[in-house]
Amino acid sequence: MAVTAVVGLQWGDEAKGKIVDILSDQHEIIVRYLGGNNAGHTVMFDGQTYKLSLLPSGILRSNAVSVIANGVVVNPKALLSEIESIKAQGVQPGKLLISDKAHVIFPYHMIEEAILEARRGDKAIGTTMRGIGTCYRDKIGRTHAIRMGDLLRPELFRERLDEIVEAKNIIIKAFDPTAEIPTAQELYDEYMVYIDQLRDSVIDTTSYLHRELKNGKSMLFEGAQGSLLDIDHGTFPYVTSSNSSGCGIQAGSGVPSRMIDRVIGIVKAYTTRVGGGPCPTELVDETGEHIRQEGREFGTVTGRPRRCGWFDAVATGHGARVSGIDCIALMLLDVLSKLDELKICEAYEIDGERTTDFPSQLDDLAKAKPVYRTMPGWKSDITGVRKLEDFPKEARQYIDTVAELMESEVGFVSIGPDREQTVIL
Repeated sequence: MAVTAVVGLQWGDEAKGKIVDILSDQHEIIVRYLGGNNAGHTVMFDGQTYKLSLLPSGILRSNAVSVIANGVVVNPKALLSEIESIKAQGVQPGKLLISDKAHVIFPYHMIEEAILEARRGDKAIGTTMRGIGTCYRDKIGRTHAIRMGDLLRPELFRERLDEIVEAKNIIIKAFDPTAEIPTAQELYDEYMVYIDQLRDSVIDTTSYLHRELKNGKSMLFEGAQGSLLDIDHGTFPYVTSSNSSGCGIQAGSGVPSRMIDRVIGIVKAYTTRVGGGPCPTELVDETGEHIRQEGREFGTVTGRPRRCGWFDAVATGHGARVSGIDCIALMLLDVLSKLDELKICEAYEIDGERTTDFPSQLDDLAKAKPVYRTMPGWKSDITGVRKLEDFPKEARQYIDTVAELMESEVGFVSIGPDREQTVIL
């Protein structure tokens, strides 16, 4: 396909990086269109493991162009650190382009976020404390926002900082009189060092993408987080601060959805989520801990243990519909191989009524009781399987049940971390 999108359909951490890595060989331009350095994915490449956050997976290929589009919020310090990290692993990064319309994260965003989260106590959203949400808040509020293109205009940038830092001091000290943020001059000096290293990469990426589409270039749009964390269509308010479903591609890149040939929805063979908010199929028992340990379910960025549970076809099906998927990539199926019995949530019971609609209100989701379909486990090692017909019949039944409940074909099955441990159907 000339233009492909890879989108997570759950609460993030679906192993999107592996599928993006596989597909990167077939695409000339890889585009990251949302989120910030709160999103992490692990990529196996040439026998090494790379933990990427802001950088698109295409950065590991010298012949690919990686684009950080306008929908991303950029912490320049974190970006430069990530570039240096992959260089230290022996990789010469491919060409990187950064949208001049991408908004910039500053230290005061992280200070503000930490204060606001602390004030919520046990009702905290569970953010990564990297200033993502507060930067997006300033983007929407407009008056306190700075974009990458502004850094290329030093006089304008310095003038904006004077106004913003004065306002941020008032806001932040109203919540915490002891808080200190860098001065406008300190921020100006620091960020001028960053932009000096990045200026050759900062362009109008929207015009670039349309120009390259016209030239027939193949593109891969790389999602971050997952559809159930979408600011509009996820489990609000326990969501991220951008459109992390397929809905975010057009706004986050300027490329209309009708130009995308194929949308691949990434799902784990079970459910995980990080942070607060209801998770109807969560297992707070030995089975949940077994899945966590077998799947190494700890955050790429934060190291936080993830909440684990059975596959939720109601929640994941909602993510699939919102994102408009063409097929599914079923990831980490091997993690379930040691279990005697498996369950898939096929419906919810809410106030005594059965439904397959994903609730739009948090209190309804919190009282949703999963209705399970139970099936036998396969109790055998499947990491060496390379063809669909070689899976145990119980594993094939599980794959078929996911496809049935999701009303979509399964196009990929991942049964291990290495690239070759992926069965393409």
